[in-house]
Amino acid sequence: METIIAGERLQLFPQKAVFWPSKKILFVADLHLGKVNHFRRAGIPVPTRANDRNMELILDLVNATRPERFICLGDLFHSHYNPEWETFGELIKHFRSTSFELVMGNHDIMSDQQYRRKGIVVHDQLCIAPFLLTHHPLEPETLESQIQKQQMQYSLAGHLHPGVTMRGAGRQSITLPCFYFGQQAGLLPAFGAFTGLARIKPVKEDKVYVIADEKVIAIGS
Repeated sequence: METIIAGERLQLFPQKAVFWPSKKILFVADLHLGKVNHFRRAGIPVPTRANDRNMELILDLVNATRPERFICLGDLFHSHYNPEWETFGELIKHFRSTSFELVMGNHDIMSDQQYRRKGIVVHDQLCIAPFLLTHHPLEPETLESQIQKQQMQYSLAGHLHPGVTMRGAGRQSITLPCFYFGQQAGLLPAFGAFTGLARIKPVKEDKVYVIADEKVIAIGS
């Protein structure tokens, strides 16, 4: 699925990623790698297969798009160090022509040394015109100020794990992950498994694309 945001053509993938062809940049948000291990240590019987699935999806996306830059909009890893961090490091080594970068999120609490050791470039926020990239969505006043200050046109963020509720006959409903693009700011869906959803309420002018049955489906424009 393709969409035009701030004059730029973006490709939306059902794996919950965005590819910017003209810049060869692949965006993801909220991978929360290691969350499965975190749950299992807490006694929650989450299947370890979910770990492998996350890595398979990343491999598929990088192989399909061959990006020059892989940029995560925060919460790359869920918590403290565990073996999945080493698995991700091996994946990075495999794609030496791709720069792996992280816009820091609230769950990104490992030491700077760990990021350097894996060759991950770290940013507090990142400007790649026309986009201002952050982890937390900016409040309207801050957004307007930052856009003017950085001379950007549009904000992209993660953190909220956006979802939209679809309603059918007989009071049936389901909340699905989505890409959300408002007038000045957009939200990427959470890439990782077991991340939950925050229901958003789009208005008429917004663009919303839900992810269902391994497809990206437009439901508003």
